[in-house]
Amino acid sequence: MIFVDEARIFVQGGDGGHGCESFYRDKFMRYPRPDGGDGGKGGDVVVQADRSIRTLLDFKFKQHHKAHNGGHASSKGKTGKTGKDAILHVPVGTIVRDEESGLLIKDLSADQQSVIVAKGGQGGIGNDHCKMPKPPGKGERRAVSFELKLVADVGLVGFPNAGKSTLISQISRVKSKIASYPFTTKQPILGIVEDEEGFSFVVADLPGIIEGAHTGRGLGDRFLRHAERTKILIHLIDMSAIEGRDPLEDFKTINREIEAYGETLVFKQKIIVANKMDIPAAETHLKRFQKECTEKILPVSALSKDGLDELIAMIKKTLCSENSHEK
Repeated sequence: MIFVDEARIFVQGGDGGHGCESFYRDKFMRYPRPDGGDGGKGGDVVVQADRSIRTLLDFKFKQHHKAHNGGHASSKGKTGKTGKDAILHVPVGTIVRDEESGLLIKDLSADQQSVIVAKGGQGGIGNDHCKMPKPPGKGERRAVSFELKLVADVGLVGFPNAGKSTLISQISRVKSKIASYPFTTKQPILGIVEDEEGFSFVVADLPGIIEGAHTGRGLGDRFLRHAERTKILIHLIDMSAIEGRDPLEDFKTINREIEAYGETLVFKQKIIVANKMDIPAAETHLKRFQKECTEKILPVSALSKDGLDELIAMIKKTLCSENSHEK
């Protein structure tokens, strides 16, 4: 499945149905009386969040969406049928904006939340209500943009090849694509982690971030925003340095990118994790790292699963603390 997190579409509400102009007369009536019914209202275009959907891909192929028109009225005061709404299903976490003004219409952050983005036109008025029928209204037209920000409890950040895909595949129910070249993960991956006590949380494996990500380099600027909705961040560091990078410099670089992106990420709870501790050189790098960094760091090996139980326990404790603060 191709991951698409931005889309631009054109929507139009259904037109109202025409009112009817008719007269009823029988042999007992001296003058006929008007009995034309009203036209039906046009359908609305509704955007609804659906937790079973993960991408905005469908809106790349179909960009024009129109609700059904209202039905026309008839004699004997019969009202036209209301037009059927057009329901557009999007992933939870989709931000809906008016394309022309850029103004926020709705942040669909919960399953089944919805918003009307184009109202249907009112049906025409028949002569049963007034001397002359009134014409129906036209459906609203507008361009709308979608921007997806994933909803997850935990976000994994770190340089390419830090081991994020391996980690998420070991602790969750998903199997990520894993390889030893940069930008293996070209789309966020969501996994569900559940411990023996039934406590569960959603973790997002975000694509590798490089220096200058917040300005548009690499994939980072597009995917840093997915970290905005997470409650905590796991900063994963390749402590083996087998890629030829300095773990301490990697740590500083990612922190600079997070700070440059904005305050929404700076003040999030973070867990620093030293990965690939199964490689002998990692111990030496970890000792030097701990001399320079005063923050607590958890050593693990995602490949051999060493330290992963401690990591899950730490995530659980941090999430419980965050949830209590929200209350």
